[in-house]
Amino acid sequence: MHAEQYLLFPENQGEHLSIDETSLSNSELYTFLTNKDGHGGPGTLVAVIRGTKSEDVIRVLEMLDRTRRCQVKEVTLDLSPSMMLIVSTVFPKARITNDRFHVQKLYYDALDDMRITYRWMARDLENQEIKEARERGEQYKPFRYANGDTRRQLLARAKFILTKHQSKWTDSQRWRADIIFEYYPELKRAYDLAMELTDIYNAKSHINAARLKLARWFDKVEKMGTDAFYTVIDTFYNHYDTILNFFINRATNAGAESFNAKVKAFRAQFRGVNDIPFFLFRLMKLCA
Repeated sequence: MHAEQYLLFPENQGEHLSIDETSLSNSELYTFLTNKDGHGGPGTLVAVIRGTKSEDVIRVLEMLDRTRRCQVKEVTLDLSPSMMLIVSTVFPKARITNDRFHVQKLYYDALDDMRITYRWMARDLENQEIKEARERGEQYKPFRYANGDTRRQLLARAKFILTKHQSKWTDSQRWRADIIFEYYPELKRAYDLAMELTDIYNAKSHINAARLKLARWFDKVEKMGTDAFYTVIDTFYNHYDTILNFFINRATNAGAESFNAKVKAFRAQFRGVNDIPFFLFRLMKLCA
């Protein structure tokens, strides 16, 4: 009985697939291959495989008919090299497209690292001011900006602001943003580049036009001169072609992410998963 190790539904395989991983129980990861045309309902689930090790996943997926595997046109995924290896091996004719939201998240993570670094610096400065006030025998009064935030509060509350377009800010958030960008101009530069990346993705550009726009954007990010952003650029360069493939069909991995959310919600109904084969059986009845 292999139900706990893998499940295959060859009849659900289509030309446009998504691959992702999710946790079923106690951080036990499973790889899910889904058909975009199923839209999360019956006919969506193509394969469920225990683990994410590329060799194991490839061995199971190669049980699918090779002729049909060669008919797959596109597979979307995140920036995982192991997932890319799986797809290129199992679906040799398929175009690999890295999900735009994972690409953007990588940049936002670097932006948030910058914010956190400034927050630690603000904490160090506050500790030094407390020490100096104590030595003078005075009660410490923290520095506050015009909106009432202390340095640490300003940077803690900046997290939402730095990940949302300014059109979604409230009046108080807009005031906070003005203060942040006045005192931390590097955050302003990084935020503007995040919005520029979003605009590149949102514009319905031909792949060649997108290539030029991204190249110019890369140059601006490199000039930031920050280690976290160098990591972003290296990752982008290493997966440049598969990132650009988004601009062919504008395909994302949103379907896989939505399916994962459905699995997690289904899991929550049972307050966890004690019997994985039975859980997968129920999932099969719903989505396969």
